[in-house]
Amino acid sequence: MFVKDVLFLILEELKDDRKSLHSCLFVNKTWCEIIVPILWKIPGKYTLTNNAKNALFNVILLHLSEESRNILKNNGINPFIEEYRRLLFNYISFWRYLNLFLLESMIVSIKNIEKYNISIIRKEVLKLFINKNTKYIYLDIPEQFSYQLHQIPGAEYCFSKLECLHCDDNTDQNIFKGLARISKSIKKLKFYIMQCNNNDNSGIIKLIEAQKKLVDVHLVYFYTNMRNEPYCKTLEESLIKNSDTIQYLRIGWKPTTKILTSLVNLISLDINLNLLGNTNWNHLGKASLPLLKYLRAQQVPSKILTRLIENTKGYLIEISILYEGTDNRELIRAIYHNCQNLKYLKLSFNNDNISELENLLIKCQYLNGLVIFTDEINEPDWDDLFEILTKSSPISLYKFKLSFIWSFKLLESLKLFFKGWESRHPMLLHTIPIDKYYTNIKQPLQQLQQQMENLIRKYEARGIIKKYDTDLYESIFEEFEWIQKKLLFV
Repeated sequence: MFVKDVLFLILEELKDDRKSLHSCLFVNKTWCEIIVPILWKIPGKYTLTNNAKNALFNVILLHLSEESRNILKNNGINPFIEEYRRLLFNYISFWRYLNLFLLESMIVSIKNIEKYNISIIRKEVLKLFINKNTKYIYLDIPEQFSYQLHQIPGAEYCFSKLECLHCDDNTDQNIFKGLARISKSIKKLKFYIMQCNNNDNSGIIKLIEAQKKLVDVHLVYFYTNMRNEPYCKTLEESLIKNSDTIQYLRIGWKPTTKILTSLVNLISLDINLNLLGNTNWNHLGKASLPLLKYLRAQQVPSKILTRLIENTKGYLIEISILYEGTDNRELIRAIYHNCQNLKYLKLSFNNDNISELENLLIKCQYLNGLVIFTDEINEPDWDDLFEILTKSSPISLYKFKLSFIWSFKLLESLKLFFKGWESRHPMLLHTIPIDKYYTNIKQPLQQLQQQMENLIRKYEARGIIKKYDTDLYESIFEEFEWIQKKLLFV
């Protein structure tokens, strides 16, 4: 028994390495009995190909009881069900990530089934998952979902230990009210606002206020050109009641309450706006977040962010700022005066602030990764920028992401940069293409791209560049990661 317990602990460490786990399935019966529950915890966690979804759904249907099969047959629903085969395991009992979006996509994709029969199939499939045998830690509720989950027998057991909820405001608010009575231990909440004119958030408010351990909150507007301020205000007020526990906050609008001054334990703040406007940012500028380590902001005025950074206590290690403005010298000064433990920085640099980059590199000796964004109007002098990087970068800095306008001038500047980096730690390099600028290039784009590729591969062969990738629209890699994203729903 001791050996089996140790083996379980070892294999559990491979829970995100499905390829390795699959290869271990056939070692022997003991290994198989340990690995199958680990693998089947997560079918709803990863994105799946259509073939994988079809195979998974076939396995799910094989779990249907004789009673459920008879219900379907009595309603003329029979052709898509495979002949019953005895399963080695009750695979569904191992599930911990209940992705109803995934299940719904499987159900509605069944061929040759009348629409009015879909609800019958959905009911029987949900009975497989919601019962007194399984406890979920993650729940994803799809858009326009109205099936009253909390009323299914066994729901109180299934959702009593829920830790993560992904949903939106198109969900029936009664479902949230039902979950509020059952689930008190949600740690992570992702809530998308799809309807700008929706005034009923009574259910999600009750659910938020019922939580005892809420740590990570994402409130995101799906449509960015409109805001419902009263709706947002009540959401913020419900979060204030959880101010002692919330440590991570992503919000897709300018806060209308004093929520940020209330969240004194905040470690990560992400304010992602896609609109500019004359708005009152006083609440943010006055916020004091002494424990803040991660700051991400889009379209927040640099003056406001400068005051916010000045009100932190030196714990910031990751800063990502995008703003359509040129003068951010005061912001850069605030960063290197108050964030000397900084490890990762994403910022726009141009000829107006390039001298402050040198001061930042000298002051922030722990800097490990730098993401440099430019635009068509305020592109920096690349020779000067690369000279500063070569001369003043701390020993720890070797990870770079560069967004730029394609040009042969840049190509020449990169040659000097790579040559000057010869005695340093081999760099990890990502380039982020900006397609909309390609039409401005007078020289043939294909020729330029090929020369750029040849240059980078040349210095990669010399060991000056350790690894190179192109990160299309920053969609392949995480912002401060130089390894590829895992395709997760959570």
